[in-house]
Amino acid sequence: MKSWDVIIVGGGAAGLMCAAEAGKRGRRVLLLDHGKRIGRKIIMSGGGRCNFTNYFIEPSAFLCANPHFVKSALARYTQWDFIALVEKHGIAYHEKTLGQLFCDDSAQNIVDMLVKECEDAGVTIRLRSHIESVEQQDEGFAVITNNEQYSCQSLVVASGGLSMPKIGASAFGYQVAEQFGLKVLPTRAGLVPFTLQPVDKATLESLAGVSLPVVAESEGGTRFAESLLFTHRGVSGPAVLQISSYWQAGEQVLFELLPEGRLTQGISEHPNQELKTWLGHQLPKRLVEALFTRDEWTQTKISNKPLKQYVPKEIAAIEKLLSAWPLKPGGTEGYRTAEVTLGGVDTNELSSKTMMAKKVPNLYFIGEVVDVTGWLGGYNFQWAWSAGWSAGQSV
Repeated sequence: MKSWDVIIVGGGAAGLMCAAEAGKRGRRVLLLDHGKRIGRKIIMSGGGRCNFTNYFIEPSAFLCANPHFVKSALARYTQWDFIALVEKHGIAYHEKTLGQLFCDDSAQNIVDMLVKECEDAGVTIRLRSHIESVEQQDEGFAVITNNEQYSCQSLVVASGGLSMPKIGASAFGYQVAEQFGLKVLPTRAGLVPFTLQPVDKATLESLAGVSLPVVAESEGGTRFAESLLFTHRGVSGPAVLQISSYWQAGEQVLFELLPEGRLTQGISEHPNQELKTWLGHQLPKRLVEALFTRDEWTQTKISNKPLKQYVPKEIAAIEKLLSAWPLKPGGTEGYRTAEVTLGGVDTNELSSKTMMAKKVPNLYFIGEVVDVTGWLGGYNFQWAWSAGWSAGQSV
């Protein structure tokens, strides 16, 4: 049985970062991954260009049952630290929107950078390694794979969540946590498109491909100003992906299609224009036609006529529909298209400084397997870098 100081299970963002950092400290590190390629989720991310971090990383941009948990790691290894690493390797990047940083060329640049860091630190990487069992020993752990048996002083679980099963996502990390008596919070798909209920699909499926800027608001009051995209299956786009992490089944989402007061302004500027004509200059025309067929519009009994003919009560009703258009999703597209998994290993079980399990010495959990989920826009990668770095200083 080959012995190592540290074994890391999972060759994604968090695992690679942890491996490199532990190796730099002189630890003998073995990184195991069951895939054929390292860093598959990194390669797929950001349309193949990897949104690797964000200029505006803040703890408030992360969902976690303990909102204070992320503060330590994010402060110890910041977005500026990762940006410096990217620049050290000569990787060209750009800001897209809202502080989101992408590679100019390819996401493969980030994977190559992390692999080079691991190689320089003496890390051994073994692919196509399926973990069959993990057992605690007197001094550390035994890890049995389809290929070999290993022992280690420290074991790091960086196996990710349930999102994107087509690239090998599994419940392995949660099973290990439960095996050692750690609490795992319920999981669900996050940063994921919504599907529509049949009644909504009848009026909205013809809008596939239509996109517009909106403000999406959850029932809890969380708001995101991003774009909304209608699809054949439902609604997507950054606004929907963001709000999906705050949505619970059965709740509705409000979309501000036009800011309150825009209609009143339109009446003063174009009093003789009919409502549909005026709306057609403000919103996609296909969306305007669809809105007029929907129950929430027809129930107001407001007909299409020149703007100057609407009375205050009608104006208020139209403004409410446009500034807080309600949509109750039928569900989400699930883990198949979700970018992240909400829930996971309870952070109350872990040290926020080192990511080690409080009641199982030398057992660590990092990255998506933990109950920490960031906003869309590089936040989840930054969590992976920060958590991986923090564990790498301790293992």
